[in-house]
Amino acid sequence: MSIKLTAFKWVPPFAQGLVRDLRVRWALEEAGLSYTEHLIGQEEQSSKEYREKQPFGQVPVYEEDGLVLFETGAILLHIAERSEALMPGDANGRARARAWVFAALNSVEPPVQNLVVIDLFCANEEWAKLRRPGVVDFMNNRLKSLSTWMEGREYLEESFSAGDLMMVTVLRLLRHTDILSKQHPLLEAHRLRCEARPAFKKALAAQMAPFARNAPP
Repeated sequence: MSIKLTAFKWVPPFAQGLVRDLRVRWALEEAGLSYTEHLIGQEEQSSKEYREKQPFGQVPVYEEDGLVLFETGAILLHIAERSEALMPGDANGRARARAWVFAALNSVEPPVQNLVVIDLFCANEEWAKLRRPGVVDFMNNRLKSLSTWMEGREYLEESFSAGDLMMVTVLRLLRHTDILSKQHPLLEAHRLRCEARPAFKKALAAQMAPFARNAPP
């Protein structure tokens, strides 16, 4: 089995450690699967050849023995199905892990991403200043629900799974704020607990290495 993962050669510092290939790198490390990386820049990202693999020009692209996948949720589940480090052994546990992957992507990431866009790309726009309080309130309601679920738990279910991996990569998008540490300490503890895993540390180091090598002068 040969796995190749497409990632960026370099991104600005605010995005380093957050680019979505981190999710796939982390999953591969948890599953004990080796891979090679194919680093791309803007020129290849916008090329016809790349768009035939990733219609939206994003990263990552996952290639495995003729299979080409895009979208991190789909890639993560593909990897998780072969690893008990990411999926419980019982059918019900596996179904619950899948549910949490979708919850991270559909219920939590959209409101989190709304705030990220305002803060990192539109902070000086008047409409953004007016809109931000409502965005924060909506996001905090979702995070409060998640915090309630996490009461008395170390992970989303009985043990670490693909659901925790995806959820933590979503929560990490808030690193430019103190929202988790000040308002949702259970979620902050969950994030830190998962980031302490050796597989996460290896995945993060692997993503960051090309950024250091290819930093502009």
